Amino acid sequence: MGKPTGFLEFPRKGPSYRPVSVRLRDWREVYEPQDDHALAEQGARCMDCGIPFCMQGCPLGNRIPVFNDDVYRAKWEQAADQLFATNNFPEFTGRLCPAPCESACVLGIGAEPVTIERIEYEVAEHAFANGFATSQPSDVATGRRVAVVGSGPAGLAAAAQLRCAGHDVTIYERSDAIGGLLRYGIPEFKLEKAVLDRRLAVMREAGIKFHSNVTVGAGGTPLAVLQRNFDAVLLAVGSTRPRMIPAPGAELAGVYPAMVYLEAANRAVRDDVTSPIDAKGRHVIILGGGDTGADCLGTAHRQGAASVVQIEILDRPPDERPADQPWPTMARLFKTTPAHDEGGERRFSTETLEFRGTDKLEAIAVRDHLTDETVVVEADLVLIAAGFLGPELDKLELNAEPFVTSRETLAVNSDWRLEAVPGPSPVFACGDAVRGQSLIVWAIAEGRSAAAAIDAHLGGGATWLPSPVEPYSVSW
Repeated sequence: MGKPTGFLEFPRKGPSYRPVSVRLRDWREVYEPQDDHALAEQGARCMDCGIPFCMQGCPLGNRIPVFNDDVYRAKWEQAADQLFATNNFPEFTGRLCPAPCESACVLGIGAEPVTIERIEYEVAEHAFANGFATSQPSDVATGRRVAVVGSGPAGLAAAAQLRCAGHDVTIYERSDAIGGLLRYGIPEFKLEKAVLDRRLAVMREAGIKFHSNVTVGAGGTPLAVLQRNFDAVLLAVGSTRPRMIPAPGAELAGVYPAMVYLEAANRAVRDDVTSPIDAKGRHVIILGGGDTGADCLGTAHRQGAASVVQIEILDRPPDERPADQPWPTMARLFKTTPAHDEGGERRFSTETLEFRGTDKLEAIAVRDHLTDETVVVEADLVLIAAGFLGPELDKLELNAEPFVTSRETLAVNSDWRLEAVPGPSPVFACGDAVRGQSLIVWAIAEGRSAAAAIDAHLGGGATWLPSPVEPYSVSW
């Protein structure tokens, strides 16, 4: 695949970033365009390694060496055919996935891996720009009806696959707009919402129906009603209960879960207004060193924060792959995002002890584990980006045994079905509601697999839909 000597001739090179001074004045995505010649060189770096561990590293099983070769040879439509065959939304994963495929790239054993994620992004964008097929429309109609609850990547992927199989699909979303965390949890500078709206237009054209502002469960549409009106129901409700930090003063005004802050910011950008939780002129502390913390960091910069400190309780990850995280696993390495390049301070090995203030937040006290010193840091806005505990199941009345696992996620069988839920039609579940907080690529893979299970159920055991992964909660 690619050029036989490409990995020896061309270094890894991704797109350039827009200058910090420019991108902080708007909410557009941070990358400059990368020309086709540069992309061909990056596709040429694929080694024809014999056993493509990159495909094993990708939960979707993307045909990475094939589309790398197609990009090298400027066969963009063929590349798109290969990519969309396994991934419903490469325009999302090409922007948001942390690329476990690149961690498994054979070239990465002794050099920098192929820029797989960026090639994926470019293949998707070339497809939309040139009118190539970006979905698989159905030419049959089964007459069977499926309700999908939740419009994040898992629910959208399942809906797209079920529609491909000819089923009538309706998506229900509790928020005022479709997209789940893609809509309100991901900042515009990482995923411009026009990209999401473009995909939703494709899905509407395929015949998928969307209903927003619909709560399923207590106070809204009972789950039993969906079971009566549809032949199957799929719960793709995500993992949205934030993990808070139980330190004194956590109730003070100025302390927020990260997603509350990010949703407010995304709504403000959409409506061209000031966010009700605005960082302008404030001293911001972000508790959590992951992607959500970086999203808060970039958002605070664009809002004009006076200072930003990102605090992580864990030690600073190493720059090189450690011995206990061997190739081809996805190693935990020190990561710098574009948001980190824009400013702010990062502290590792630091534990939050107390939020201080009277009526509102004024500072936080932290302990540096490396020096064992307690430090007081000025703060009037703290954003807690410490992850999520699991799905919100109270309104669905599925928040106790036998509906949940010991991890407080939905308990499904090997066919993605919630066997314990009674009713006239079966209830299935997938995505973060089953796996727990995870990657967008896992959500899409689980949505595709759940769709295959539902199609098999509706078809009497037969399905042609692919099922790339098994349910995570089966062993619990």
